[in-house]
Amino acid sequence: MALFVDIVSITVKAGDGGNGCVSFHREKFVQAGGPDGGDGGRGGDVIFEASERMHTLMDFRYKRKFTAENGGDGMANRRTGKSGEPVVIEVPPGTVVREKATGKLLLDLYEPGERRTLVKGGNGGFGNQHFATPTRQAPQFAKPGEKRDVIELTLELKSIADVGLVGFPNVGKSTILSVVTAARPKIANYHFTTLQPNLGIVKHGESSFVLADIPGLVEGAAQGVGLGHAFLRHVERTRMLLHVLDIAGSEGRDPLEDYDAIMGELEAYGDLKNRPMIVVANKMDLPGAEENLARLRQKLDGSGIDIYPVSAATRQNFDALLYATVRLLDACPPAEPFREEELGDLDALEGEPFTVEAANGAYFVSGREMDRLMESVNFDNEESLNYFHRSLRRLGVIDALRAAGAKEGDSVVIGEMEFDFVE
Repeated sequence: MALFVDIVSITVKAGDGGNGCVSFHREKFVQAGGPDGGDGGRGGDVIFEASERMHTLMDFRYKRKFTAENGGDGMANRRTGKSGEPVVIEVPPGTVVREKATGKLLLDLYEPGERRTLVKGGNGGFGNQHFATPTRQAPQFAKPGEKRDVIELTLELKSIADVGLVGFPNVGKSTILSVVTAARPKIANYHFTTLQPNLGIVKHGESSFVLADIPGLVEGAAQGVGLGHAFLRHVERTRMLLHVLDIAGSEGRDPLEDYDAIMGELEAYGDLKNRPMIVVANKMDLPGAEENLARLRQKLDGSGIDIYPVSAATRQNFDALLYATVRLLDACPPAEPFREEELGDLDALEGEPFTVEAANGAYFVSGREMDRLMESVNFDNEESLNYFHRSLRRLGVIDALRAAGAKEGDSVVIGEMEFDFVE
């Protein structure tokens, strides 16, 4: 049996934009051609696709890093660099994508075949053709492309099923699934036979629905006890639940106490307790079942929850159960994707535009805007230096240095360059 994996961590990175080009037109008989440096190409996007050929996240145990192609640098003769190829990440339908650091739900790939762009590639930088003015006719600088950071993500697979079977281990959920569908889950008389969600299609009359057998819960499952916590996520999408009880108490437990324990776990995990529900009293063929069924009916009297006694071993009373399930399912609202949140401004992920810190008699300016500015300046060219000084004023760096206490002649360090502060 293939290994079932339903939660993994991966890293993705959109492509960086290509750098603009510094170039000047060169042609025979043209002595002073103008700037003709082309723009950098756009970086590739990070795209997720819900693929029906995938059923688990097992592939991500062997490949965890996904990087889109960078955009090509601009070229002479105003030629724009090549755009980077996107990276397309295939996941099973029902996968949700979260930002690992914050837990934000970024994408819910609910529909098979759905393609969603999570991160766009960086824009290409302008070539020097854009910086020509009447007074600056030969700009010796161009803009670098936008950079993109590595982002850590968590992928969670939440099965897409209409109805979920929940209950303690060994109450007969897998046997019920095998009775009402063509699925053939592993069945044995010991706890935790089911180690992964099993899905089957139930056909009843003109209706059909997808039924999920969720691995058995135990008390404390919502807090991580046993296997239940790892698989409660597969119940989140179900429109209704079939709560299976060992009504005969063949495991030595009281079925009424089992009912309360499972309801407590569903409530602790989220709003699952309020999901439309039918209680399936299984193992009616065993001694003690009738007495416990009477107690259960008395306990749930007035709750609005129906009880259907069945015997999976002898296949009794399943027509009535399936008819009630179809009727309740028709009254349930359709499943909806989870509410998504924005990843946010990618520039914000890289930190503040700039920061000023004083240390050892000097002032250190750093940040994403400073990195970009330093990459775009040719310090051997006077026009480029003038552009650098104007940019410092435009970005508010001069005012920030003055506010931090910088005086005329003080040392200012930006990247690997050191300057004297000039008002």
